[in-house]
Amino acid sequence: MDEKSLQQYYSDSPPTVVPLAIKPHFETLSDTEKRYAHHLSRASFIGTRIVSRQISPESEHIYQLIIALYHACNGDWKKLQKEARVSDQSLQGFLEYAAQFLANAGNYKGFGDSKFIPRVSPDVFEALASQSPETKQLLEKTKAASAGGLHATTESPGLMHLGYPGGHMSTYYPDSPDITEEEIRVVDNFLASKGLLPENTRLRKLQNGDFELLIASAIQNPPLEDRDAGQSAQWTLDGKLTGKKLVLVYGDHLEEMAQIAVEIKKAGLEAANDTQKHMMDAYAKSFGTGSLKAFKESQKYWVKDKRPMVECNIGFIESYRDPAGVRAEWEGLVAMVNKERTRAFSKLVEGAPSMIPKLPWSQDFERDAFIAPDFTSLEVLSFAGSGIPAGINIPNYEDIRRDFGFKNVSLGNVLSAKASNEPIPFIHPEDLQLYQDHRDEAFEVQVGIHELLGHGTGKLLQETTPGEYNFDIQNPPVSPVTNKRISTWYRPGQTWSSVFGSFSSSYEECRAECVAMALSCDFSILEIFGFGNGKEDMDGKAGDVLYASYLSMARAGIVALEFWDPKSRKWGQSHMQARYSILRTFLSASDDFAKLEYSKKDMSDLNIRLDRNKIISHGRPAVEQYLQKLHIYKSTADLEAGRKLYEDMTYVDEWWGKELREEVLRRKTPRKVFVQANTFLGDDGTVILREYEPSLEGMIQSFAERDI
Repeated sequence: MDEKSLQQYYSDSPPTVVPLAIKPHFETLSDTEKRYAHHLSRASFIGTRIVSRQISPESEHIYQLIIALYHACNGDWKKLQKEARVSDQSLQGFLEYAAQFLANAGNYKGFGDSKFIPRVSPDVFEALASQSPETKQLLEKTKAASAGGLHATTESPGLMHLGYPGGHMSTYYPDSPDITEEEIRVVDNFLASKGLLPENTRLRKLQNGDFELLIASAIQNPPLEDRDAGQSAQWTLDGKLTGKKLVLVYGDHLEEMAQIAVEIKKAGLEAANDTQKHMMDAYAKSFGTGSLKAFKESQKYWVKDKRPMVECNIGFIESYRDPAGVRAEWEGLVAMVNKERTRAFSKLVEGAPSMIPKLPWSQDFERDAFIAPDFTSLEVLSFAGSGIPAGINIPNYEDIRRDFGFKNVSLGNVLSAKASNEPIPFIHPEDLQLYQDHRDEAFEVQVGIHELLGHGTGKLLQETTPGEYNFDIQNPPVSPVTNKRISTWYRPGQTWSSVFGSFSSSYEECRAECVAMALSCDFSILEIFGFGNGKEDMDGKAGDVLYASYLSMARAGIVALEFWDPKSRKWGQSHMQARYSILRTFLSASDDFAKLEYSKKDMSDLNIRLDRNKIISHGRPAVEQYLQKLHIYKSTADLEAGRKLYEDMTYVDEWWGKELREEVLRRKTPRKVFVQANTFLGDDGTVILREYEPSLEGMIQSFAERDI
């Protein structure tokens, strides 16, 4: 790999470090609520090493090395620099890499799935690690990892990106370099046929061709009555894997799962009500025994736990980073409710039943009844994982969403966190001030609609059990796309992700983003958020917010090219793949609604031009036409049509992938590094909150003091 190619993989210099401020909201809690939050925060962060283990073979060793170096110098980096005899620039390069590593819980970007490497040579790490036997040993372990350790995998450039083993990196399939995509699919289909969920598992292929399913649990031999598989411990596979065995192995991430279960039980002792106690009991059972049936029970109680003072969700939640799209990354959220911001979201929920019919499909493709969810604006105390989102809509289990509902949360202090003087490329100078003034407001509207009316709408037409359907099989609904009766639907045991597989996450994010783009044009919704009087007025405040929203989506579609890999021709980030396709939808609208303007050959002056006065007349109809297809294909399990549509809309040709992408990389801006607080429990039962400086050193200190 040449130096030019390597440039895109270097860690940001400098990264944008921002505080995740929480103190005013934490201090409003009672002592019991603070202890509840403390134990949940501990449980979340203990899973950090699980996340690292799910990313690459070397990530956990790098994590340990960074923390050990901090303790070796007691956080006095200048002292370590002097003893190691490295330059100011070298120390700065190490600190930049370390802070970004901790923010991503590994050496692959949580937003982008590509490896990032330090801007300093291996010699610098050798010098820094030479200060203690422990750090020397840990550095050697990073070198022994199979993926290339700290630095670039120049001999196997595919390993610079997450993906299926055999060409890319994935430790969801540990020690299995020759496991194939087809073998993974066959095993996953077999598990589905047995009613076993895969979210908390990893899959290992043995040298003899058999398979081990590694199940995260605190117990290596759970009681039979607590196992989702009952008395079954192994099976002999058939079909394309005839004769091969699949063996269940409990105790993956055993040490962490045991510690997490203990903290969860302690949290249960501080619960505010019986619902929270039952939720903690179900969490503890799931993390102890590996039962995802127990985890689903926890999610039912979580949905029932309305408007708690301390909100939480924890477990193996999102499957974005598994190339097969089914195994999930560890994640933990602990937050406080922002009552003022929540009022607008509550009004949005109240108005949802009148808004859903405005979407471009009939009731045949919508849920029989809209179960009003809890929609709150939260201030994050702790978020453990490979990155912090702006909003969340969970649980992801369709049966729970259908029968019990779901929750939407907007993460307020994530949305509002920003550094001063952040560059904003690709916005025309004429629009820049308006964009800066209204982008936060526009993003809050977008997130609210995306989570509630994007992820919260739609029906999967399904044969629920053999011979039983959730639609009239004798008189199937007519597709608005083809004007013909549907001929595909989900079979018993099939789920959205099992049918659409590896691109299901990005496809669904695209559908939700399109809902946001369509309904943000509704001025009655903008009024709910405090913008305008509900009447169409593109020249007023509501029009400014709407225009900023469309500018933001178009800009994101350009920036998305950073997350497309020209060598593998694959996208590395689900949301950005979706936003690229929406930009192309804008550009396809008639009458010059959207254009990319530039006069220089190298496109160094390229900016977005949107006709503000055509958003309603041209932009919205184009989005709705695309949205209708996305929705109907998902609703009817039409994999063939859905794949063709999405592959066409996210295709990157020579101009986008080479010429424009080079300019995108040249103007790319660093991702935010969020410095989070810690809590400490005193002997007298009081909880102390400690916040840290928003700096590279503060980021490392915050992780070191978590003692995980």
